[in-house]
Amino acid sequence: NFLPTVGSQLSYQVAFITSLCLSRVFSLCNPLRFGILERCKELVEAGYDVRQPDKENVTLLHWAAINNRSELVKYYISKGSTVDQLGGDLNSTPLHWAIRQGHLSTVIQLMRCGADPAVADGEGYRALHLAILFQHMAIAAYLMAKEQEVDGPDCNGQTPLMLAATGFKPEPTNFLIKNNASVNAVDKVNRNTPLHFAVLAGNVDAAHILLEAGASVDAENINGHTAIDLAHQVHSPLLVHMLNHIKQERIRSNSRCLRIFNRYRVFLQFLLCTATFGSVGAIVELKSESWLLKGILLACMLHINILRLHRNFPSAAFQTLLPASALMASVFWMLVTWFLWFFATAQVLFTLNATALLYYYLRTCRTDPGFVKATEEEKKMNVLVLAEAGCLDPRIFCTSCMIKKPMRTNHCFQCDACVAKQDHHSVWTNGCIGARNHHFFILFLLSLVLMGAWMFYGCLTYWSTHCALHYEEQGVWGVVSALVGCSPWLLSVFLLAFYHTCWSGLVLLLQLYQIAFLGLTTVERMNLTLHQRKLRQSVSLRQNPYNLGVVRNLASFFHLRCCGLFKPAVIDWTQQFPPGRDQHVFGNTDMV
Repeated sequence: NFLPTVGSQLSYQVAFITSLCLSRVFSLCNPLRFGILERCKELVEAGYDVRQPDKENVTLLHWAAINNRSELVKYYISKGSTVDQLGGDLNSTPLHWAIRQGHLSTVIQLMRCGADPAVADGEGYRALHLAILFQHMAIAAYLMAKEQEVDGPDCNGQTPLMLAATGFKPEPTNFLIKNNASVNAVDKVNRNTPLHFAVLAGNVDAAHILLEAGASVDAENINGHTAIDLAHQVHSPLLVHMLNHIKQERIRSNSRCLRIFNRYRVFLQFLLCTATFGSVGAIVELKSESWLLKGILLACMLHINILRLHRNFPSAAFQTLLPASALMASVFWMLVTWFLWFFATAQVLFTLNATALLYYYLRTCRTDPGFVKATEEEKKMNVLVLAEAGCLDPRIFCTSCMIKKPMRTNHCFQCDACVAKQDHHSVWTNGCIGARNHHFFILFLLSLVLMGAWMFYGCLTYWSTHCALHYEEQGVWGVVSALVGCSPWLLSVFLLAFYHTCWSGLVLLLQLYQIAFLGLTTVERMNLTLHQRKLRQSVSLRQNPYNLGVVRNLASFFHLRCCGLFKPAVIDWTQQFPPGRDQHVFGNTDMV
């Protein structure tokens, strides 16, 4: 029995190969089942009835569909096969068989010949439900582009999202939500929502995605049970904790204080980090010889500013903005320190440096990195055109954004969008670095490194004139003690500047190496390195189609013309589509 039930694909293939090895001369049934094109045509032309089912109630069109013989599908239908004939143990149509096995080309051929995706099989599943159940996202995208309702119920009253919530992987759930599936729809039998189904299945990932999309935790089924009640019934402490946390968080979100925080979140986070750094500096600068007192004050300040705020405000928003806010707070106190301690030292150059740093940082944050956008109609057209061309592949088509990927485009899961020529998602800017803001990011890094150098120069100048430092007599620990006693605030700012200069300098060197010597982004370099490891090949990263040489790479990246000496190629990477096969090497492998 070769029927396409769950988990039977491997056994079917083994039986198929075994049957070919055992017999060189096929019977009448074998060539018709296994799709030997010329022999099938001979038998049909000799009078074999294409609508005649075998002893398992399976027609020739079913066998052509399960074996992915789209040319035979077209031939059988031209000879009178019923395209929506039900057959097999599951009472399925050929379209159902093709969907279960993930044969997109056969699905397209059957749909062209009039197959009805609304027909249900013996288990009550329709075409879209089967595509989601077996996690064939390309087929699901094609069916929805052919106007299949994303919230259409099957014969059991369940929507595709409910089936996705019971699966083991989060991709189908995320895919349907991105295509506007209702997270609060209820089935006709028990009035369970998709969140109920996810909890009953113990699918933590799907439950998390549904909650992020706004699924109600208070919805009750026909028995009066909420998702939290079901989580207790299935004995899942993780789901109970997650659901209770979301419920309390949504209750707190109605408070006026939290609404104000969310509205001015960026500014308030900056003030918080600025106050925290300033408090640390003020405590260590206290005119007291007791470091025990200073330690107690520091512990109390950190407890108030971190633990309490972390409990009372959404942790995800807090953690996302923390690195960028901490960076700007550090820059603020470096500016304050310079103008209060070192103002007489090279104030013009430092002011220009600080202005450039703030300008390039804002341009990096505020500039569109190169998000690839498309209307709903364009998305549907992309799916249909790529599917019928046989190119509905994750390396070319993003099933999350439902768009055809331009060259050098990568999907960012933090931004939830495809970014043209994406380099990386930066925690320091809380955004993506891509084709349109990458050069601003490099100039920001350069400005930050130069500011760190100015701070080192100012601190060393101040210490040499105001502190008694004698390395030969005092040693390392003696010098450190002298610096702490001379100006603890200045030492803390020096350490802050040292930290930011170190990471920004390392990132700048790596970025310049990739830009000038490789012509690649960070994502491309990592994907190419991974590709080489899989193939166990040792090929220089410089041998790639985007490397134009050091001078031309830099000129193209920074758009340098130098009075006509260079002619940089100005390319809109959001509109550049791959003409050849290089996309599979440089494309992202983490598509959903």
